[in-house]
Amino acid sequence: MEFKEIIFEVDAGIATMTLNRADTRNALTDPQMISEIKSVCARVNSDLTIKALIITAVDPAFSSGGNVKDMKERRGMFSGTPAELMEKYARNIQDVLLSVHHVEIPTIAAVNGSAVGAGCGLALMCDIRVASKQATFGETFLNVGLIPGDGSAYTLPRAVGMAKACELIFAGDTVDADTALAIGLINQVAEHDQFMDAARRIARKITFKPPQALRMTKRLMRRAQNETLADTMLNAAAYQSLCHYTEDHMEALSAMFEKRKPEFAGK
Repeated sequence: MEFKEIIFEVDAGIATMTLNRADTRNALTDPQMISEIKSVCARVNSDLTIKALIITAVDPAFSSGGNVKDMKERRGMFSGTPAELMEKYARNIQDVLLSVHHVEIPTIAAVNGSAVGAGCGLALMCDIRVASKQATFGETFLNVGLIPGDGSAYTLPRAVGMAKACELIFAGDTVDADTALAIGLINQVAEHDQFMDAARRIARKITFKPPQALRMTKRLMRRAQNETLADTMLNAAAYQSLCHYTEDHMEALSAMFEKRKPEFAGK
Protein backbone atom coordinates (compact mmCIF):
# COMPACT_ATOMS: atom_id res chain seq x y z
CA MET A 1 0.00 0.00 0.00
CA GLU A 2 1.26 3.48 -0.89
CA PHE A 3 0.94 5.72 2.17
CA LYS A 4 -0.12 9.36 1.94
CA GLU A 5 -1.16 10.25 5.49
CA ILE A 6 1.61 8.45 7.37
CA ILE A 7 5.28 7.54 7.02
CA PHE A 8 6.10 3.87 7.54
CA GLU A 9 9.62 2.51 7.99
CA VAL A 10 11.16 -0.76 9.15
CA ASP A 11 14.74 -0.97 10.38
CA ALA A 12 16.38 -3.92 12.16
CA GLY A 13 13.10 -5.39 13.35
CA ILE A 14 11.64 -2.07 14.52
CA ALA A 15 8.70 -0.59 12.60
CA THR A 16 7.98 3.12 12.94
CA MET A 17 4.66 4.66 11.93
CA THR A 18 4.65 8.46 11.85
CA LEU A 19 1.35 10.32 11.53
CA ASN A 20 2.01 12.92 8.85
CA ARG A 21 -0.86 15.42 8.78
CA ALA A 22 0.44 18.48 10.59
CA ASP A 23 -2.31 20.56 8.94
CA THR A 24 -5.00 18.68 10.90
CA ARG A 25 -2.79 18.16 13.97
CA ASN A 26 -2.80 14.49 12.96
CA ALA A 27 -6.53 14.02 13.46
CA LEU A 28 -7.60 10.38 13.40
CA THR A 29 -10.99 10.70 11.75
CA ASP A 30 -9.93 11.07 8.10
CA PRO A 31 -10.84 7.87 6.18
CA GLN A 32 -7.43 7.71 4.48
CA MET A 33 -5.59 8.06 7.81
CA ILE A 34 -7.77 5.34 9.31
CA SER A 35 -7.16 3.01 6.38
CA GLU A 36 -3.40 3.50 6.46
CA ILE A 37 -3.06 2.94 10.20
CA LYS A 38 -5.11 -0.24 9.95
CA SER A 39 -2.94 -1.39 7.04
CA VAL A 40 0.22 -0.95 9.13
CA CYS A 41 -1.31 -2.87 12.03
CA ALA A 42 -2.19 -5.76 9.72
CA ARG A 43 1.28 -5.74 8.18
CA VAL A 44 3.20 -5.91 11.45
CA ASN A 45 0.92 -8.68 12.69
CA SER A 46 1.73 -10.79 9.63
CA ASP A 47 5.50 -10.21 9.63
CA LEU A 48 7.44 -12.19 12.24
CA THR A 49 10.61 -10.25 11.44
CA ILE A 50 9.07 -7.13 12.99
CA LYS A 51 9.29 -7.24 16.78
CA ALA A 52 8.25 -3.76 17.90
CA LEU A 53 6.14 -0.90 16.53
CA ILE A 54 6.78 2.74 17.43
CA ILE A 55 3.90 5.15 16.79
CA THR A 56 4.79 8.83 16.63
CA ALA A 57 3.82 11.95 14.66
CA VAL A 58 5.17 15.03 12.94
CA ASP A 59 5.27 18.17 15.06
CA PRO A 60 3.64 20.10 16.57
CA ALA A 61 0.99 17.60 17.76
CA PHE A 62 0.86 13.87 18.39
CA SER A 63 -2.86 13.79 17.57
CA SER A 64 -5.87 16.01 18.11
CA GLY A 65 -8.18 12.98 17.93
CA GLY A 66 -11.37 13.94 16.13
CA ASN A 67 -11.37 16.73 13.55
CA VAL A 68 -13.30 19.47 15.35
CA LYS A 69 -13.92 21.40 12.12
CA ASP A 70 -15.74 18.37 10.74
CA MET A 71 -17.68 18.11 14.01
CA LYS A 72 -18.76 21.74 13.76
CA GLU A 73 -19.96 21.28 10.17
CA ARG A 74 -21.38 17.79 10.88
CA ARG A 75 -19.59 16.41 7.85
CA GLY A 76 -17.61 13.28 7.08
CA MET A 77 -17.54 10.89 10.01
CA PHE A 78 -19.73 13.25 12.03
CA SER A 79 -22.63 13.45 9.58
CA GLY A 80 -25.91 11.56 9.62
CA THR A 81 -28.52 10.48 12.12
CA PRO A 82 -27.64 9.30 15.65
CA ALA A 83 -27.88 5.70 14.47
CA GLU A 84 -25.60 6.42 11.51
CA LEU A 85 -23.14 8.26 13.76
CA MET A 86 -23.00 5.27 16.09
CA GLU A 87 -22.05 3.04 13.17
CA LYS A 88 -19.46 5.51 11.95
CA TYR A 89 -17.82 5.67 15.37
CA ALA A 90 -17.69 1.89 15.59
CA ARG A 91 -16.39 1.40 12.03
CA ASN A 92 -13.93 4.29 11.94
CA ILE A 93 -12.20 5.82 14.96
CA GLN A 94 -13.03 2.98 17.35
CA ASP A 95 -12.01 0.40 14.76
CA VAL A 96 -8.65 2.03 14.14
CA LEU A 97 -7.91 2.33 17.86
CA LEU A 98 -8.82 -1.31 18.36
CA SER A 99 -6.51 -2.20 15.48
CA VAL A 100 -3.66 -0.61 17.44
CA HIS A 101 -4.78 -2.37 20.62
CA HIS A 102 -4.75 -5.73 18.81
CA VAL A 103 -1.25 -5.37 17.35
CA GLU A 104 0.48 -8.63 18.31
CA ILE A 105 3.94 -7.15 18.95
CA PRO A 106 4.89 -4.61 21.63
CA THR A 107 3.81 -1.08 20.73
CA ILE A 108 5.49 2.11 21.91
CA ALA A 109 3.81 5.51 21.66
CA ALA A 110 6.51 8.15 21.18
CA VAL A 111 4.48 11.25 21.98
CA ASN A 112 6.01 14.38 20.49
CA GLY A 113 3.36 16.97 21.36
CA SER A 114 -0.27 17.42 22.28
CA ALA A 115 -2.24 14.17 22.63
CA VAL A 116 -5.85 15.08 23.36
CA GLY A 117 -9.19 13.33 23.03
CA ALA A 118 -8.79 10.26 20.87
CA GLY A 119 -5.15 11.26 20.39
CA CYS A 120 -4.61 10.51 24.06
CA GLY A 121 -6.68 7.38 23.50
CA LEU A 122 -4.28 6.31 20.76
CA ALA A 123 -1.31 6.61 23.12
CA LEU A 124 -3.22 4.61 25.74
CA MET A 125 -3.79 1.80 23.26
CA CYS A 126 -0.02 1.28 23.12
CA ASP A 127 1.81 -0.94 25.59
CA ILE A 128 4.52 1.59 26.47
CA ARG A 129 4.50 5.39 26.30
CA VAL A 130 7.54 7.67 25.98
CA ALA A 131 7.03 11.41 25.77
CA SER A 132 8.87 14.55 24.81
CA LYS A 133 8.96 17.25 27.46
CA GLN A 134 6.80 19.22 25.01
CA ALA A 135 4.03 16.60 25.14
CA THR A 136 0.70 17.18 26.84
CA PHE A 137 -2.13 14.74 27.50
CA GLY A 138 -5.83 15.34 27.89
CA GLU A 139 -9.08 13.41 27.83
CA THR A 140 -10.96 16.54 26.82
CA PHE A 141 -14.24 15.12 25.54
CA LEU A 142 -16.46 16.79 28.15
CA ASN A 143 -14.98 20.16 27.20
CA VAL A 144 -16.76 19.88 23.85
CA GLY A 145 -19.91 18.23 25.19
CA LEU A 146 -18.93 14.64 24.36
CA ILE A 147 -18.19 11.45 26.29
CA PRO A 148 -14.94 9.47 25.97
CA GLY A 149 -15.70 7.64 22.75
CA ASP A 150 -12.18 6.32 22.25
CA GLY A 151 -12.02 3.48 24.79
CA SER A 152 -10.29 5.60 27.43
CA ALA A 153 -13.03 4.82 29.96
CA TYR A 154 -11.44 1.35 29.82
CA THR A 155 -7.75 2.10 29.26
CA LEU A 156 -7.15 5.19 31.40
CA PRO A 157 -8.22 3.67 34.77
CA ARG A 158 -5.93 0.72 34.04
CA ALA A 159 -3.03 3.12 33.50
CA VAL A 160 -3.50 5.61 36.35
CA GLY A 161 -6.18 4.13 38.65
CA MET A 162 -9.90 4.90 38.77
CA ALA A 163 -9.77 7.99 40.99
CA LYS A 164 -7.13 9.77 38.91
CA ALA A 165 -8.86 8.73 35.68
CA CYS A 166 -12.12 10.22 36.95
CA GLU A 167 -10.35 13.47 37.80
CA LEU A 168 -8.72 13.73 34.38
CA ILE A 169 -11.87 12.88 32.43
CA PHE A 170 -14.42 14.81 34.53
CA ALA A 171 -12.28 17.97 34.78
CA GLY A 172 -11.12 17.76 31.16
CA ASP A 173 -7.70 19.06 32.13
CA THR A 174 -4.51 18.54 30.15
CA VAL A 175 -1.32 17.55 31.95
CA ASP A 176 2.29 18.04 30.97
CA ALA A 177 4.78 15.24 30.44
CA ASP A 178 6.28 15.41 33.94
CA THR A 179 2.83 15.15 35.52
CA ALA A 180 1.95 12.30 33.17
CA LEU A 181 5.07 10.47 34.33
CA ALA A 182 4.28 11.07 38.00
CA ILE A 183 0.77 9.60 37.72
CA GLY A 184 1.85 6.59 35.68
CA LEU A 185 0.33 7.67 32.39
CA ILE A 186 3.69 7.38 30.61
CA ASN A 187 6.84 5.32 31.17
CA GLN A 188 9.53 7.88 30.36
CA VAL A 189 9.97 11.55 29.53
CA ALA A 190 12.92 13.00 27.60
CA GLU A 191 14.02 16.22 25.97
CA HIS A 192 12.35 16.84 22.63
CA ASP A 193 15.48 16.02 20.67
CA GLN A 194 15.95 12.76 22.59
CA PHE A 195 12.52 11.19 23.07
CA MET A 196 12.67 9.15 19.84
CA ASP A 197 16.06 7.80 20.89
CA ALA A 198 14.51 6.77 24.21
CA ALA A 199 11.70 4.97 22.40
CA ARG A 200 14.15 3.21 20.08
CA ARG A 201 16.30 2.07 23.02
CA ILE A 202 13.30 0.25 24.46
CA ALA A 203 12.41 -1.16 21.05
CA ARG A 204 15.96 -2.43 20.49
CA LYS A 205 15.87 -4.37 23.75
CA ILE A 206 12.63 -5.99 22.59
CA THR A 207 14.13 -7.01 19.24
CA PHE A 208 16.59 -9.35 21.00
CA LYS A 209 13.73 -11.53 22.27
CA PRO A 210 12.41 -14.65 20.47
CA PRO A 211 9.51 -13.46 18.28
CA GLN A 212 7.05 -16.28 18.90
CA ALA A 213 7.44 -16.19 22.67
CA LEU A 214 7.29 -12.38 22.55
CA ARG A 215 3.92 -12.41 20.81
CA MET A 216 2.55 -15.09 23.13
CA THR A 217 3.71 -13.06 26.14
CA LYS A 218 1.82 -9.98 24.96
CA ARG A 219 -1.28 -12.07 24.25
CA LEU A 220 -1.10 -13.61 27.72
CA MET A 221 -0.69 -10.24 29.45
CA ARG A 222 -3.58 -8.67 27.54
CA ARG A 223 -5.92 -11.59 28.25
CA ALA A 224 -4.93 -11.59 31.92
CA GLN A 225 -6.46 -8.11 32.39
CA ASN A 226 -9.95 -9.59 32.11
CA GLU A 227 -9.51 -13.14 33.42
CA THR A 228 -9.27 -14.88 36.75
CA LEU A 229 -5.89 -15.99 38.07
CA ALA A 230 -6.88 -19.61 37.41
CA ASP A 231 -7.71 -18.86 33.76
CA THR A 232 -4.45 -16.95 33.33
CA MET A 233 -2.44 -19.81 34.78
CA LEU A 234 -4.17 -22.26 32.44
CA ASN A 235 -3.42 -20.09 29.41
CA ALA A 236 0.16 -19.67 30.58
CA ALA A 237 0.58 -23.44 30.79
CA ALA A 238 -0.71 -23.81 27.22
CA TYR A 239 1.55 -21.09 25.81
CA GLN A 240 4.52 -22.38 27.81
CA SER A 241 4.13 -25.87 26.41
CA LEU A 242 4.28 -24.39 22.90
CA CYS A 243 7.40 -22.41 23.78
CA HIS A 244 9.18 -25.51 25.05
CA TYR A 245 8.94 -27.00 21.56
CA THR A 246 10.37 -24.00 19.70
CA GLU A 247 13.87 -23.93 18.29
CA ASP A 248 14.35 -20.51 19.86
CA HIS A 249 13.89 -21.97 23.35
CA MET A 250 16.61 -24.53 22.73
CA GLU A 251 18.84 -21.84 21.19
CA ALA A 252 18.41 -19.70 24.32
CA LEU A 253 19.44 -22.62 26.55
CA SER A 254 22.40 -23.50 24.33
CA ALA A 255 23.58 -19.88 24.33
CA MET A 256 23.28 -19.74 28.12
CA PHE A 257 25.47 -22.82 28.60
CA GLU A 258 27.92 -21.71 25.91
CA LYS A 259 28.13 -18.19 27.37
CA ARG A 260 27.22 -16.41 24.13
CA LYS A 261 24.37 -14.27 22.84
CA PRO A 262 21.46 -16.25 21.40
CA GLU A 263 20.48 -15.91 17.74
CA PHE A 264 16.73 -16.34 17.45
CA ALA A 265 15.18 -17.44 14.16
CA GLY A 266 11.49 -17.20 15.03
CA LYS A 267 11.02 -20.97 14.90
